[in-house]
Amino acid sequence: MRLRVEFTTEPFDLDEAPAHALVAREVIEAAELDAVDVGPFGNTAEGRADAVLVALDALLRRTLEAGATRISLQVNVIDGEGDR
Repeated sequence: MRLRVEFTTEPFDLDEAPAHALVAREVIEAAELDAVDVGPFGNTAEGRADAVLVALDALLRRTLEAGATRISLQVNVIDGEGDR
């Protein structure tokens, strides 16, 4: 099974990336995922279900420790042709 995850961490700061956003980027870019797109208003990643779930566990724990007060998360099951 493959999963696509979309997430944001808050609070936002348009002038300087907060620590929790930097941690989120670090976690996702270090994970064993196939596709990662990190942006200022949202992030996406996809890969094998086990890799995505491990990355999400680290993402949630580490961004909360780094000061995130809200994490919005959406997970979709995908296949090679798109959403199921």
